[in-house]
Amino acid sequence: MQISRPDASPTPGCAPDRTLETGGRVVWETSGMTNADAAVSDIGPTSDRLGMPGTGVLVTGGGSGIGRATAVALAEVGRPVAVWDIDGAGAEETASMCRALGVIAHAAVVDVSDSSIIEEAVTAAAESLGSLGGFVHAAGISGAGVVDDLDEEVWDATLNINLRAAAIICRYLLVPFRAAGPGSAVVLISSIEGLFGSVMLTAYCASKGGVLGVMRSLAQRYAIEGFRVNAVCPGAVATPMLEPAFALPGFREQLEERTPLQRISTPDEIARPIRFLLSGEASFITGAHLTVDGGLTAVTAI
Repeated sequence: MQISRPDASPTPGCAPDRTLETGGRVVWETSGMTNADAAVSDIGPTSDRLGMPGTGVLVTGGGSGIGRATAVALAEVGRPVAVWDIDGAGAEETASMCRALGVIAHAAVVDVSDSSIIEEAVTAAAESLGSLGGFVHAAGISGAGVVDDLDEEVWDATLNINLRAAAIICRYLLVPFRAAGPGSAVVLISSIEGLFGSVMLTAYCASKGGVLGVMRSLAQRYAIEGFRVNAVCPGAVATPMLEPAFALPGFREQLEERTPLQRISTPDEIARPIRFLLSGEASFITGAHLTVDGGLTAVTAI
């Protein structure tokens, strides 16, 4: 298309293909491509950009559920994956699925609540993958219970696994992230229960709300290094964690009825937004949380 203006300044954010001087006016021809588009125009199709920067990614809780789906989604776009889980067989099964897609995948039995082993485990993951430029904290437990019957051991375990481990692991990621270079990114898994309260999930709500606070703090610290940190807040997802709740008569049906999209999510539907946030497609997104809940939190009467 052609655009004519009396000055020589192109439309903000628009990169001209060529300019022509005509009777004191400047006419430039443009395809409508913005400067941001031009910057990535040589990168390739979106599927390629979703695989950028191509460095390895550490996924905790990768033996099942959202963690497994995320590891596989990353492998689909060519990113090597380190899979941590307390279930060694589950971790290895996920790693095998990733290797079948043609990427390097490393499985390890890691209890993320044991901070004494984290530094060594992070180093091993980086060495096994060749580089480590991404992290997804998908390990978590439900910590169900009302405050009246609060079990201190359940409280401690929930906060240690869901929240404390995220911060401890990020502490040791700076070294491999610096080696991997710009583009490194973190995605922490919070929950819609991190956005509002649930009477039956006191410890879980505390941990997931805390994840959002840690994410915002880390985003500021990591930005100095050129790294990004975000969070995803899933709604109800068909994972092993929710299987006991789904076994209760009418629970799943009531939840689906309250959700605008009238269903619960699959793990893959959470993994794809996580993959996006880790990729070059999300290069200017940090300190943010992305709610993926089928519209549930858009409903006033939750």
